[in-house]
Amino acid sequence: MGENVEKSPDGVRYYRLSEIEEQNSFKSTWVIIHHKVYDVTKFLEEHPGGEEVLREQAGGNATESFEDVGHSTDAREMASTMVIGELHPDDRHKIASPVETLVTTVKEETSWWSNWVIPALAAAIVTLLYRMYTTDSD
Repeated sequence: MGENVEKSPDGVRYYRLSEIEEQNSFKSTWVIIHHKVYDVTKFLEEHPGGEEVLREQAGGNATESFEDVGHSTDAREMASTMVIGELHPDDRHKIASPVETLVTTVKEETSWWSNWVIPALAAAIVTLLYRMYTTDSD
């Protein structure tokens, strides 16, 4: 960590992306979630999803993975205790933005439509045809 420590106007420590990327070992494991920097080193063994999933995200942007899992309020509160700072604003464009997460959400709604409504309509049509067929044969 350099002597030139940058802080936001409200005193939050800023980390450069290059600093965060170096923190990807068993000695020090950092991840980025919504531009906040988390030191999850001491939490590796306790993570309910296993330490491997945290290690895969080490030194990088874990926002999408964190949100895709659907962490509980308790998990989010626990995570907030591990925040050590924020990604420097000048480096935020270098990682996938949260806007991409919103695009993924829109795609999931489309997926819901095709996974539930279309099969339900198909089942209704099959049922109708079956009833028509069995009624005619009687």
